[in-house]
Amino acid sequence: MRRLLFLNGIKAFEAAARSGSFAAAGAEMNVSAAAISRMVHLLEERLGVALFERKANRLVTTAAGRAYQSGLTPIFDALASLTAQVTAPASVRVLTVGVGPTFAMKWLIPRLADFRKQEPDIEVRITTGGAAAPFGDDWSCGIKLGDGEWPGLVAEPLFAGDLLPVCTPRLAGPLKRHADLKGPSLLRVAHSPDDWPLWLRAAGISRVTARGPEFQFYGQALQAAIDGLGIAMGIRPYIDDDLAAGRLVAPFALSVPKGMRWYLVYRDFRTGQRDFTAFRRWIIRAATEPTSRARGQRYAG
Repeated sequence: MRRLLFLNGIKAFEAAARSGSFAAAGAEMNVSAAAISRMVHLLEERLGVALFERKANRLVTTAAGRAYQSGLTPIFDALASLTAQVTAPASVRVLTVGVGPTFAMKWLIPRLADFRKQEPDIEVRITTGGAAAPFGDDWSCGIKLGDGEWPGLVAEPLFAGDLLPVCTPRLAGPLKRHADLKGPSLLRVAHSPDDWPLWLRAAGISRVTARGPEFQFYGQALQAAIDGLGIAMGIRPYIDDDLAAGRLVAPFALSVPKGMRWYLVYRDFRTGQRDFTAFRRWIIRAATEPTSRARGQRYAG
């Protein structure tokens, strides 16, 4: 026999610990904050363990509370996923992927036809999820740039985030040496201000500062480079297809590690789901396939 003490109290505790407040947990469970507080207090009495420290303006989990919540959250996630699978129409098989807009446009979407050919019954839905976005409860998986450390998530490496300046062949022509770069022509990305300084430092250039137009996303800066506005700092794998197609070229051979990698991230219980397993197998294989023999070649014009 399973010993499940006060399931409503367990749900109330998990919601409060995850959200950080009784009020937020109450809104999630459609009851009052006071009701959540009472259920959690009763659970603590039945367990004989304090799960929260009640501070004046905030709720802090105890060591026991943190351990309990870290185990409960994936269990509830798995239960919600299983329920969705059971109640969904048999013909509908949906895989939700959280990914940033540039990764989606520059790498994932151009390759989804291949996945669709292999798994025609699985509908892939792409939802916004950049590096700073929290992992969504409804995501099957996500693709994130970082150090691989996201608590509660499995992270499998896909690509190295290497930096490489790119531009049109016309702008690349006069660039014979690193020192030929001029600050006003260097396009910037607002959320990655360290990219150009990192590459310029590795190139041994100390007197050049990127002062070109600034864009919110890598994709916007790369499109501006394609349109001839300036030289963008490309990051793999965003630039691979553009280099292979000749829309962009790399005027210099120097490629510098950003210090982060792209990862496929997901909750551990997903490994038992056939649709996710098929997508995981496909994307890991796709990440290892070179775009073409021209990938990464230096411009020779």
